Amino acid sequence: MGRDYDLAQVNIARAVAPLDDAVMSGFVDQLEYINSVAERSPGFVWRLQTEDGDSTAIRAFEDPLIIVNMSVWASIEALYRYVFRSDHLGPVRDRRAWFQRVDRAHSVLWWVPNGHRPSLEEAKSRLEMLDRDGPGPLAFTFARAFDPDGNPVSRSSLIDRECGV
Repeated sequence: MGRDYDLAQVNIARAVAPLDDAVMSGFVDQLEYINSVAERSPGFVWRLQTEDGDSTAIRAFEDPLIIVNMSVWASIEALYRYVFRSDHLGPVRDRRAWFQRVDRAHSVLWWVPNGHRPSLEEAKSRLEMLDRDGPGPLAFTFARAFDPDGNPVSRSSLIDRECGV
C-alpha cells in the first residue's frame, strides 16, 4: 500500500439541543481542545472548519441539530489511533449525553488521492452509499475496512498494525 491515497472520514451527529443550549456545554467546551489533539496527531492531514476553527456551524443537512465532522488522515491506522487511543475517546464515551441515535449511517471512511479535500456532497454521497450497500471498498467503517486497493482489512489486523505488531 503506497502513499498515493489518504483516508477521508465524515461523521454526523444529531444534537439533543442547539449548541448554545446549556445541555451541550460539556461538548462545546471540549471542541477547541479535541480539534487541537487531532491537528497534533501523527498522520493528521486536514479537517473541515469555518473561520471559528470548527465545523459545528456548517449545515450539511436540513435538520439544524445535525452537525458534521470531516477530516483526512495519512492512514487508517493514524485515524484509528486518534479516535480510540487519544483524548478524543472521552467525548466518544460521553456522546449519549449530547447526541441522539440516528437511524442511518453516521460515520463513513473512504480513500481519496493525496491532496484531495472532500466536499460535503462527496461525504453525503459516501454516507448514502454505506446506508444503501453496506461496507465496501468505496465506503466503509473501522469494523469492515478496506485498503486503497479494495482489499479487506480485518479489525484485528488494523489494531496490530496500529500497535506496530
